[in-house]
Amino acid sequence: TEHAEHGLFGGYLILNVSGRPLEFHCTAPLKPSRAQEILYGPTLRPFLFGEQIGQTLLAKSRVKPFLVCTDAEAMLAAREFCDVPLLLVQAAEDGLLSTRHGESFTLGRRKVLTASSHADDQGIALEKWSAIHADALDLLEPFTRIREALEEAQKSARPAPVPAAA
Repeated sequence: TEHAEHGLFGGYLILNVSGRPLEFHCTAPLKPSRAQEILYGPTLRPFLFGEQIGQTLLAKSRVKPFLVCTDAEAMLAAREFCDVPLLLVQAAEDGLLSTRHGESFTLGRRKVLTASSHADDQGIALEKWSAIHADALDLLEPFTRIREALEEAQKSARPAPVPAAA
């Protein structure tokens, strides 16, 4: 989630197959400096979302998910830090994303995409999804809960500087 004053926040909600929360984690806000914006250029968002936010959140969880879903395209960069498929859940208006990533496919009631570097994630995701019979679960709905929880966290947070990559 992006906040004009605080910067970027990340939230990670792990659900059971009924959609009930098992774990929730969030990051401190990150706000890149102007120098970082210039130096990272078009790679800044994948760096912030994938390496800084995504990697941190994935490392915090105690429950091992069978799939990880995101609604932020830049978060697909976090796929390098997890050993399960990471899927971008498409909102209805996101039709052009399949041209930049792998082809979209349907999981439950939503279209999803995999990171282009992990094309085999589609087959793995479809196999795992069919095993749990969770077609009633709306993959986009939990992001509303995450945003609302992050809004609560933002009320008392101050942005942390973004550390430089090693």
